[in-house]
Amino acid sequence: MSSAAQPPATAPQWRSKRAANVPASVFALMDAAKMRAQASGHTLIDLSIGSSDLYPPEAALEALRQATADPRTYRYPLFSDTAPLRQAAAAYLERRYGLKLDPDSEIVPLIGAQEGLAHLLLAVTDPGDTLLMPDPCYPPYYGAAAVAGLKVHSLPLVAANHFLPDLDGVPDTVQARALLLNYPNNPTSATVPEGFFAEVRAWCRERDTLLIHDHPYAELTYGGYRAPSALEGGTSGVVELHSLSKTHHMGGFRVGFAAGDPQALSALMKIKSAVDFHPYLGIQAAAAAALNTPPSGLEVFQARRDALIGALRDLGWAAELPQASMYVWAQPPGLRDSVAYAVRAAETTGVALAPGRAFGLEGEGYVRFALVQPPEVLREAARRLGGVALP
Repeated sequence: MSSAAQPPATAPQWRSKRAANVPASVFALMDAAKMRAQASGHTLIDLSIGSSDLYPPEAALEALRQATADPRTYRYPLFSDTAPLRQAAAAYLERRYGLKLDPDSEIVPLIGAQEGLAHLLLAVTDPGDTLLMPDPCYPPYYGAAAVAGLKVHSLPLVAANHFLPDLDGVPDTVQARALLLNYPNNPTSATVPEGFFAEVRAWCRERDTLLIHDHPYAELTYGGYRAPSALEGGTSGVVELHSLSKTHHMGGFRVGFAAGDPQALSALMKIKSAVDFHPYLGIQAAAAAALNTPPSGLEVFQARRDALIGALRDLGWAAELPQASMYVWAQPPGLRDSVAYAVRAAETTGVALAPGRAFGLEGEGYVRFALVQPPEVLREAARRLGGVALP
């Protein structure tokens, strides 16, 4: 055998440093625990994933049906083809917030806000830049920052400060390229007071920091609370990500939009042009129809919230009544290892929760419930959890 045909002494490693830096997900452990629970005969109550179980607007479904019967929608969609969706997004923002945005330069369609954030960070930062990011936070934020090669400076969100970031506590030596926030918040369900974003925008302007606001729960609010937009003071230096996954129950459609600073969005378009086309034209039509439809399901989520909060408080758990989102952020008394507890709860009762540690160091001691089951099922979940000992 010639030397050219001999196998290499060491097999190549087909994984980049970028991929290696993406943190492992705790939710893989939860998936395994859920499978063990079912194998043991437990009826699974999965409250670990925030995927709405409600139906999209009928107008959106009808628009999709019509599109699938039209062969002209099967081609690659170009930017010019996204005009109806961009115009619908601009009209929505004007109705909802009184904003007047240019749909040609200040709105970009997304294949979901998660895709949008990952590509936005690639578009507006360089490897080694610093990103200010909350802790706890939606776990894919960590992956998006890792793929972009960013340094992360964490902003602890703690109950004593109503789960709001302490920007005054950021050292002057930290020169952040971008600040990423998310209110109403996942996982804590925290909301912001009036004037919050005006203060944040001023803070960012002083430091030449881009404000990125992830806003998927804009319409999931209760009791008269109105979730503000970070764009209400203008688009300069701000990008806001909107999704139809929660507000219009279209998670599997993978569609949303970015709105804000024209320069940042131009950079985003350049990155997206290298890696993806736009959503299927039928999905765009469905999204445009949904944006012209009043949000639905608020009374459903509110009834679920009230049922679960009452049941948890009966167990002696600490749980604030959230004003927004589809989550309950709760503290079992004495909890020290949320991952071990969540795994044990799933294996022994069939109730699957999201451990607080999955969202960051500051999430330890908490668990997150997604309000994706009817009130009676949520009460049953709490009843089962009452028999789970802390690890």
